Amino acid sequence: MRVLVVEDQDDLREIVAETLREESFAVDESADGEEGLYKALNWDYDIIVLDIMMPVLNGWEVLKKLRKEKQTPVLMLTALDQVRDKVKGLNHGADDYLAKPFDLAELVARVRAVIRRNGGEHRPEVTVGKVTINTTSKTLKVNDNEVDVTAREYAMAELMIQHRDEVVTRDFLYAHLFDENDESMSNMLDVYVYKLRQKFGKDFIKTRRGQGYIVEGI
Repeated sequence: MRVLVVEDQDDLREIVAETLREESFAVDESADGEEGLYKALNWDYDIIVLDIMMPVLNGWEVLKKLRKEKQTPVLMLTALDQVRDKVKGLNHGADDYLAKPFDLAELVARVRAVIRRNGGEHRPEVTVGKVTINTTSKTLKVNDNEVDVTAREYAMAELMIQHRDEVVTRDFLYAHLFDENDESMSNMLDVYVYKLRQKFGKDFIKTRRGQGYIVEGI
């Protein structure tokens, strides 16, 4: 899953971004509202973590302009903890609201919850064939036996299972698995598909020639 973090406080933005990367997310960053809006409009994100009090464009302005073109899920961060500010954020189209200071574990939980709600997937555990994924514990099992995977392998498996029975293109996978700092992506996708097939069976991810890949929810 790919996340955009828009926060003008460098130390907080870096901590949030690094925490999300450790939780298997691909993360892009912006230090002001104008740059954040540009990225939000020009790339497809699974969620945007958006601060309110920022230079150039504040969070309210970014959200208002974003909602004219996209319905990307938005979790708003702010030092303002009054009910009227929460109501304003939700009325402007925010999906959730978290007041500073916050616990990083809660932030990650809320990010995952917003993505699940917007993706229509409410179950933390899903079984596809012999493979079971638990998005709470971030584990993958084959026939009840846990399999060791890297953060990127888990992220790809989670994305494919979330879109099970759908053919997903290579461009879609690149957009949601790799952030703006990833380089030399030309063969990375093939590498992760190969590794997941090694660990979960050659039929776990099937290739649809000229179209993309599919995980079938048998």
